[in-house]
Amino acid sequence: MENNVSVTLLYVEDDREIGSVVAADLREREYAVRWLESGDGALEAAEGCQLAILDVMLPGLDGFTVGQRLKRAYPELPVLMLSARTSIDDKLQGLDFADDYLTKPFHPDELAARIEVLLRRSGAAAPAQLTLKHLVVRPGSSVVTEAATGREIMLTGKQFQIFSYLLRHLGQILTKEQIYEAVWGESYIDGDKTLMVHIRYLREKLELDPAAPEIIETVRGIGYRVRG
Repeated sequence: MENNVSVTLLYVEDDREIGSVVAADLREREYAVRWLESGDGALEAAEGCQLAILDVMLPGLDGFTVGQRLKRAYPELPVLMLSARTSIDDKLQGLDFADDYLTKPFHPDELAARIEVLLRRSGAAAPAQLTLKHLVVRPGSSVVTEAATGREIMLTGKQFQIFSYLLRHLGQILTKEQIYEAVWGESYIDGDKTLMVHIRYLREKLELDPAAPEIIETVRGIGYRVRG
């Protein structure tokens, strides 16, 4: 399977049954998914995302309004509309600003194919290779190797998701909340040690000296960053 962990999708769907199925399928395809059940907070959640998937029928602001606001704030962000509405007028309204429009019900493979096309078109694909200190990272294949020896460093899925998310924001300080919610797709609970434990194990694999990390830097009181 192609690895997509370096790509973060914003998904807005108020139907919990549909949303849970779609979000789970996208995560199985190794995308990071930020799922919202309304358009509230969509502008903030879209920061750092490579694509937005919006249901039309939402409580409060409808998907058309949310999509138009996203496009104004992030003109380069691809927007894919989902709707049970099949009339040509609705499709034309959506395509007036959106990049694609998919009618419900749809097969997960079709949604995945539409996403891949939009990502390729927008140039959001991950770089083939990135050299970082003593490491060579190939995001497209989830492979990390030592530059000097070529030895592959085996990471778990969550470890690679965390590392990929940090790499997509190279040099940027990311809060624990941002990282946790992007990787786990759930709200961060203050005091939760899950991310910290994963970072510790990640450093043991990636750093020459885990006690003095050069790859993943802790920014005290805020979170983490990977320096470019």
